[in-house]
Amino acid sequence: MSTYRVAQVTTARGPFEVVEREVPQPGPCHVRITVEACGICHSDAFFVAAALPGVTFPVVPGHEIAGRIDALGDGLQGWGWEVGDRVAVGWFGGSCGHCVSCRRGDFIVCENLKVPGWAYDGGFAESVIAPVDALARIPDALTAADAGPMACAGVTTYNGLRRSAARPGDLVAVLGIGGLGHLAVKYAVAMGFETVAIARGAEKAGLARRLGAHHYVDSTAGTSVAEALRTLGGARVVLATAANSAAITASVDGLAPRGELVVIGADPKALGINPLQLLMSGRVVRGHPSGTAQDVQDVLEFSALRGIRPTVETLPLASVGEAYQRMLSGGARFRMVLTSG
Repeated sequence: MSTYRVAQVTTARGPFEVVEREVPQPGPCHVRITVEACGICHSDAFFVAAALPGVTFPVVPGHEIAGRIDALGDGLQGWGWEVGDRVAVGWFGGSCGHCVSCRRGDFIVCENLKVPGWAYDGGFAESVIAPVDALARIPDALTAADAGPMACAGVTTYNGLRRSAARPGDLVAVLGIGGLGHLAVKYAVAMGFETVAIARGAEKAGLARRLGAHHYVDSTAGTSVAEALRTLGGARVVLATAANSAAITASVDGLAPRGELVVIGADPKALGINPLQLLMSGRVVRGHPSGTAQDVQDVLEFSALRGIRPTVETLPLASVGEAYQRMLSGGARFRMVLTSG
């Protein structure tokens, strides 16, 4: 009987253990994927800690999956997928198709969104079963280790920018240049925005320049972030990738009139924004979720076209505990990726 390995957690905040299971067969409108790489996202900690409703143990996290289809379920005639196709699956792991959001075509805010590692076993494994509507095709130019993080970190930052109010030539600020932010800076530059990178410490100025940023703002310097942005003319958009509500709040007054704060960094603490900061200048604050499978495919193709890659560190599945702790501690530069080795 064929088996495969998964990295699972059996209790909230418990350690990872690598165990063998029987290889599953895909059901109707599902495929089985041989996982070649899976990024470790900070959101995986929500599932490991049972911090979201409906988490059941054992948990196999992982929603930055890249691999190849190795089996097709029934009912996939006409979908265009074949065994051997390279595919990615991200935070969007499938939708219900019948809630109000789905009926309006807004699948990423599906009321019953199927996030890998939450709705079904994720990609910290050698094999995963996924719904066909979750699949994005990986271009030949991208490795699996490149493609995995783009299925969540990549699509979230890319979509956050392309669906924003900014247009080429506008001043766009990226708050934080870590796992999300380093990609956001690259995308902002490639989209033609005058790009400001904001982070803590003068020593990160060199990193910001290497990523392509036109300006760097050290949030620990004497000048406030808002004042620095106003000196540059005010930001049309601030893309807040840092999971720090205080830092996000400090950027609001740096928005230009009708400017937009797009929040993608998850911090449970409240933002300290008062209505007058928004009303008088017509500013907008909105959250931005990840992106559908087509959005993932869009960002993969854009990244291949423009030569954009995430900065990753890889470790084999057997080293999942070490890789996960590096992600939690902030020691990774900039995404940890598990590989099938």
